[in-house]
Amino acid sequence: MRPNEQPGGGDHAPHVLREYALLADGHRGALVGPDGNISWLCAPGWADPPVFSSLLGGSGDYLVTPANRRFVWGGHYEPGSLVWVSRWVTTSGIIECREALLFPGEQQRVSLLRQIRALDQDAVVRVRLDPRADFGREPVREVRRDGPLWWARSGGLHLRHSGGQPLRPNGAGPLCGELTVPAGGRHDLVLEVSAQPFDDEPPDPAESWRTTEHSWRTSVPPLTGGPAQRDAVFAYSVLRGLTRPGGGMVAAATTSLPERALAGRNYDYRYAWLRDQCLAGRAAGLIGRFDLLDDAVAFLAERVLADGDALAPAYTVDGGPIPQERELGFLPGYPGAAPRVGNWVGGQFQLDVFGEVLLLLATAGRHDRLGDVGRRALELTADVIRDRWGRPDSGIWELPARQWTHSKLMCVAGLRAAAGIAPARLAGRWVSLADTILADAAVHGLHPSGRWQRAYDDGRVDSALLFPGIRGALPQGDPRTEATRQAVLAELESDGYLYRFRPDRRPLGDAEGAFLLCGFAAALAAWQAGDVVAADRWFERNRAACGPAGLFTEEYDVQQRQLRANLPQAFVHALMLETAVTLGQAEPCRPPR
Repeated sequence: MRPNEQPGGGDHAPHVLREYALLADGHRGALVGPDGNISWLCAPGWADPPVFSSLLGGSGDYLVTPANRRFVWGGHYEPGSLVWVSRWVTTSGIIECREALLFPGEQQRVSLLRQIRALDQDAVVRVRLDPRADFGREPVREVRRDGPLWWARSGGLHLRHSGGQPLRPNGAGPLCGELTVPAGGRHDLVLEVSAQPFDDEPPDPAESWRTTEHSWRTSVPPLTGGPAQRDAVFAYSVLRGLTRPGGGMVAAATTSLPERALAGRNYDYRYAWLRDQCLAGRAAGLIGRFDLLDDAVAFLAERVLADGDALAPAYTVDGGPIPQERELGFLPGYPGAAPRVGNWVGGQFQLDVFGEVLLLLATAGRHDRLGDVGRRALELTADVIRDRWGRPDSGIWELPARQWTHSKLMCVAGLRAAAGIAPARLAGRWVSLADTILADAAVHGLHPSGRWQRAYDDGRVDSALLFPGIRGALPQGDPRTEATRQAVLAELESDGYLYRFRPDRRPLGDAEGAFLLCGFAAALAAWQAGDVVAADRWFERNRAACGPAGLFTEEYDVQQRQLRANLPQAFVHALMLETAVTLGQAEPCRPPR
């Protein structure tokens, strides 16, 4: 056994985040590394323990890689989908592995499709399947073979694998060996992971691929024109893949990837943040694709009507409470962070979320997609703002409760948007409430220089203050909006990227990475101010902050040019999509009249 090899074959060190690709089907997501290893897959759902967890140092993984270890890696997504194609150029030929989760996915069963293709020469690949449930703690048991089929269990999960006839158990794992694919040929592998025993025939790989291709083709809207057309379509694909059909959208597919090495800021984002889903729903409405908008409205309206003023900032994707945060001391974790699950955000009050909910519901109303349930949620949300807007809250950045100016102004923006679709009896009341909140913010949250400040008791700037102007809290051309934009850029910009705020006296970048969400907000703010050149510059700079797969994380280390924190971050993809369309970098493909 090599010095760095764990029992069960988990000898794969983690890669830098830009080298991972995402597979997702709405119910869960997998990460594929450049070596062809599935290093992360939770099953059966987003926040369940992973069956492959080598990303965090667990033993479970699923490797398909060239037997010739001297290769150069690349890859791409097939257009308008989360079908990833790994590509290896070896010294003896070119090998590709086409990978996807069966789409649309089943709630209690994962189907992972892998298709090895020999492009020009016979291809020999190494395969190792070592599923380990519960972060690698559950070994494989109850193994049986029947020709090309392999069954087993791990923890409470049932496993079935097809297409691995030559594979046998050895010291590196329960199913290992080499496969040879003749030149021009292909070989299919299908792994199923289920919460229930299998009582059906194994899937036909060709039919599974046809279903997946067709479903992606009909789920992702065509966009036209502009240099960012492909990236905008891909951003929508990511959002679709992260959203449970009819339910919540996870903020990211992973947990515990550090924002800053050894800083203790590593979180579990496998849950549905309401603010994030509002951004995704609004972006979907902007391009005229209403499935994500409808999902967001249904999920948020249900939570608002159920919880009212006790609305949490985030839930599980099925609307349940998020479990309390706890560390997993038995795992080494991704370098620079201790692994943990759960999140303490469920107990916070974030006032700005109510403004975001109003903005989303108003978007649905303008498209005539609100319905009675949505309208009741709209009224209740406005009532909560009326009763609670004067209280301190934790704000967009989930900090200790204060009178955050951004939170007040986002409620102003939401109330004005809601008034635009409301009957007269409500519209006048909501506009009056918006005026009252704005007047209070002008007294307590306006800096002597004429720009908005972070909080009533904090005169510093904050990039979050760009959003109220973008969302219509103030009339177009209000001097406070432009003064705030200029101050934010002067204080928080570095090399074309934008930081949230200065947490202390250290230089920008020492405390945390640049926030890509804020960079795209800077593009929208510049466009609104009429500075098209600056808007395009901000957009292109932040659009480039990704790896070969095109996935964005929450933060970007400007100095090291590295992605930081959980992958992929949904709200960055949502705002990138909105920015691309707003700036004309991609245009919705409207159906003919």
